[in-house]
Amino acid sequence: MILKVKYIRSFRNKTGIFFRSHPKKILFVTISAIFYYFCLPQTLFKAPTATVIESAEGTLLGAKIASDGQWRFPEIDSVPYKFQQCILLFEDEYFYQHPGFNPVAMAKALASNLRKRKTVRGGSTLTQQVVRLWRQEKKRSYLEKAVELLLATRLEWRYTKDEILKLYASHAPFGGNVVGLEMAAWRYFGLQPHQLSWAEAATLAVLPNAPSLIYPGKNQSKLEAKRNRLLKKIHQHHLIDQTTYELALLEALPQKPFSVPQNAPHLLTYGSKKWQGQRLRTNINAQLQGQVNGLVEKHYKNLKQNQVHNAAVLVMDVHTRAVLSYVGNTPTDKEHEKDVDMVQANRSTGSVLKPLLYTAMLDAGELLPDMLVPDVPTQIGGYTPENFNETYSGAVKAKVALARSLNIPAVRLLQSYGVKKFRDQLDFFNLRGINKAADHYGLTLILGGAETNLWDLCKTYAALASTLNHYTSTSGTYYSNEVVAPQLSKNTSVHFGQQSPQKSFFDAGSIYLTFDAMKEVNRPDGNESWAFYDSSKEIAWKTGTSFGNKDAWTIGLTKDFVVGVWVGNADGEGRPDLTGVSSAAPILFDVFDVLPPSAWFTKPLDEFAPITVCTQSGFLASEACPGKTIDIPNKRNGIAVCSYHQWVHLDANRLFRVHASCEALSQMVTTSWFVLPPLQEFYYKKAHPEYQNVPPLRADCLGAEESGMAFIYPKDKSRISLSKNFEGTYNELILKVAHRRSDTKVFWYLDDRFIGETLHFHELGVLPDPGNHRITAVDAYGNEVAIEITID
Repeated sequence: MILKVKYIRSFRNKTGIFFRSHPKKILFVTISAIFYYFCLPQTLFKAPTATVIESAEGTLLGAKIASDGQWRFPEIDSVPYKFQQCILLFEDEYFYQHPGFNPVAMAKALASNLRKRKTVRGGSTLTQQVVRLWRQEKKRSYLEKAVELLLATRLEWRYTKDEILKLYASHAPFGGNVVGLEMAAWRYFGLQPHQLSWAEAATLAVLPNAPSLIYPGKNQSKLEAKRNRLLKKIHQHHLIDQTTYELALLEALPQKPFSVPQNAPHLLTYGSKKWQGQRLRTNINAQLQGQVNGLVEKHYKNLKQNQVHNAAVLVMDVHTRAVLSYVGNTPTDKEHEKDVDMVQANRSTGSVLKPLLYTAMLDAGELLPDMLVPDVPTQIGGYTPENFNETYSGAVKAKVALARSLNIPAVRLLQSYGVKKFRDQLDFFNLRGINKAADHYGLTLILGGAETNLWDLCKTYAALASTLNHYTSTSGTYYSNEVVAPQLSKNTSVHFGQQSPQKSFFDAGSIYLTFDAMKEVNRPDGNESWAFYDSSKEIAWKTGTSFGNKDAWTIGLTKDFVVGVWVGNADGEGRPDLTGVSSAAPILFDVFDVLPPSAWFTKPLDEFAPITVCTQSGFLASEACPGKTIDIPNKRNGIAVCSYHQWVHLDANRLFRVHASCEALSQMVTTSWFVLPPLQEFYYKKAHPEYQNVPPLRADCLGAEESGMAFIYPKDKSRISLSKNFEGTYNELILKVAHRRSDTKVFWYLDDRFIGETLHFHELGVLPDPGNHRITAVDAYGNEVAIEITID
């Protein structure tokens, strides 16, 4: 113990004497150590890299060249075995044994160079070459070699051998503006690095040593000789057998560069905004992307016959919000805006917001699926909506109006529900483009007066489908964060928030009823009889066509997938026959045909309650109504009792109406009668021959006939401009009235001046002077209707 203490004291004394005696040496060593430690920057290579997008399976979908004009991919994750063996045998056979430099190789190189009096041989290891690549090929000299040697040992200290090999493979030059193994494999062989053959790997292994040899049509013999020497060495090291060696020698050298795959060019442009210079592993299914690309190209060939040049398709997984396919445009040309990403472009929505209004009103308890909604000529505050086919149904069930995409019922429902309330609810879905107040849009909001994009529409419908899925899978709960952006990156996951018994926007029952109505939309030509086939797919879908036939939309969804399609011209030019049904829907159903089978939604039974409604009107049943029991969302509702059914008293023969003044009570027959207002009735009975007018009063019964008239055209408070004909005179204004009894005479007055009478068909031409006028129609029973108009 005593000896040990003496030894320690002696060592301390000697050390202290050394430090005091050699302060400059100590300082030099310290500074040198610090310099050596910090001689490498934290990040070696800072050159910009290309933006690369890959499919979920790792297939290259596309790439965007680096900002310095070099095809330099981000660093690879690993070096494939074949290239690894080739590069080690060609450049640095003792790579895994040396500390960063190879003294034997350096000595041989020095001797050869001195003997030849010029540089004929290099002794650099792969580690030293990484240093040289980082230092951007500084002029070669013995001093530079010494610096490289020092930095190489430091590089070996920081990185593992495999990491150094990856740095070399990622940054080595391969001719022209091709940098790195991955880009070289694509450029010269159209393959990913792990797909290279031994001959192809050997070809790339010799290129960094002499990258100019790769130019097509030049130096082929020199390149082939170098490759074959390497293949012979590979064979001698027993990495390949004789047959493989002989076959490798027969493989041809690359003759022309391959283009980088561009299977999702618009996705690449969109993704490069967030992941510029990075490698993005997307959720795209490579096979599906190829199929959808092919479908869009096929339909484009037909569409351009109508001078329609652009289309876009987005496919999403409902459960994960993963983007499975992204086609931003057709393979058109620059003249027709082929580079515009129509998935992200805001366009007029047409009718694709109608299901959201339908759902909102079901959710608010203000609508039932079978409720009759007026479908008659309508003017609201100067706004005159028209159905696409310019016809009227008189009255139509709400779910049928949605399935047929009728505009007038949609406008009337929006007016009833409230534009501001609906506009505020659209904020739930963060629809870009819909960013103005309700007053800006007015009632046109439901018919395309607003703009949004395919990306946000698919996100919205995916949120509805997911809400329904989650409710049924959790036995009656909702998630707080259902509106999740479509997911491009495979490395991200979706968090739907906390579970709660409270809905986040619409309840599951209302969503289910909406999807059920959307399932009945008439499919395009060739799909009309889908329900009769066992293999048919149940799809909830909705089309939309903007004003002027500028945009054709369709959104379709199942329990698992959402598919959105837009068709039109990117420059906004409208074309005849460009509609959602004829142009966009065929693409939609073709896409669903290549998707895996998907089940229909499960009905959320806990969210429904039974209720009795009128069979004919869909309103709450009264004593006068024949009723039926249906399931509706379980909530307090504001649905009115049916007012369309009336009790009427008929004579014994049921031919005329009577009352107590002209018929004994014992002879009366009291029955319920379905009666629509005159204007609705006028159009309704054209499509419903079973509809029966209320029988007239018997002639001997006192009392006036109730009013059964309504103006069809013009509407009250209308402002009308009369047009001139070819002769230069003004055309007449045609007055039209609907009367419940066509055999009744109607007498017409213009500003209290009698102008004519009509029978059966109540239409009359008149040529009023400019200014304000009152038009009155009086029937034979004394009933009258009047409107006021202004003639410009």
